[in-house]
Amino acid sequence: MTAVSGTCDGRFEGVRAAFEANFERGLDVGASVAVFVDGEPVVDLWGGHRDAEKTEPWERDTVVNVWSTTKTMTALCALMLADAGELDLDAPVFRYWPEFGVAGKRSTAVRHLLSHTAGLPGWTEPISVEDLYDWQKVTELLAAQESWWEPGTASGYHAVTQGYLVGEVVRRVTSESLGRFFADEVAGPLGADFHIGTPPEVDPRVAPVIAPESLPKVDNEAAPLAVRTFTNPPLAADVSTTVPWRRAEIPAAGGHGNARAIAAVHSVVACGGEARGVRLLSRAGVDRIFEEQSNGVDLVLGVPIRFGMGFGLSGELMEGGPRTCFWGGWGGSLVVVDLDTRSCVAYAMNKMASGLIGDTRGASLVLAAAAALT
Repeated sequence: MTAVSGTCDGRFEGVRAAFEANFERGLDVGASVAVFVDGEPVVDLWGGHRDAEKTEPWERDTVVNVWSTTKTMTALCALMLADAGELDLDAPVFRYWPEFGVAGKRSTAVRHLLSHTAGLPGWTEPISVEDLYDWQKVTELLAAQESWWEPGTASGYHAVTQGYLVGEVVRRVTSESLGRFFADEVAGPLGADFHIGTPPEVDPRVAPVIAPESLPKVDNEAAPLAVRTFTNPPLAADVSTTVPWRRAEIPAAGGHGNARAIAAVHSVVACGGEARGVRLLSRAGVDRIFEEQSNGVDLVLGVPIRFGMGFGLSGELMEGGPRTCFWGGWGGSLVVVDLDTRSCVAYAMNKMASGLIGDTRGASLVLAAAAALT
């Protein structure tokens, strides 16, 4: 039986049981789960091993690449700037990034970037994985290209591009890189061990991801843009185990952290903008997350998704209350925030499932937490 460490309030023993069951069923190798309520941790558990050979234990401070769970961290930076009056989410992107206003994109708004509706889910010009480490190159290419559909008319998951698009707007407004702004204004004040661009001193604590047995299946009929999005460049999961990937700021897919760090950040949203004495957003700033930007079958993922500002909203993909927002990462990492219960649930692991939009492990933890909160 896999040893699980950490703390769990008695009310949430169902979360512990679900977490342990994932190990017992062989679904997890190493993982962490956290639940925050009213800004405070009520569940903070970790267990298993950092490596596939199960020789190194997953420790309290182990971190892992969480892929697209990074996206909500990036979105939070833009939402903070909007709340401070430094960024207008309804303004055209070219107001802040003049080079973007070409190839028919002068009407593309910042909110389109946050909601995957900008029509820029991938690069038109061929690029390599190594190009993802060159911020200037990939952002210049995105600024120059035409949108693949009329912005604002539909969502099409911007799997990797969203981080560069939002991140470049943040850089133009603040003169800081997205990773630096996040570290100084979000992770630092909250004491959250999450990194977008991971420094060398964190390397010994990184758990390499264990690649999925198969790649996600792409239905060309349901999602005609999926191949263009996911094959340029083709990403293998083990690229995230390399030093160049960790050092680069890849704000849609390269964040490293654990469940405690993810929940610590998102507890601010759950509590209306302030948690543990740190305020990042006003209540009105949090409300902007729930402004629906699209609701329909995503042109890249081929499933019904309802997007707000930077987060998925409750709907067919994720059922929840009217004030629930969420997102997850390739392989299974997940965060779900419920403002009505002032709670958030986060899950991070190293063994990746093959799906792009979650799996039963994270779902079982969210359901167990919800049961405790009712």
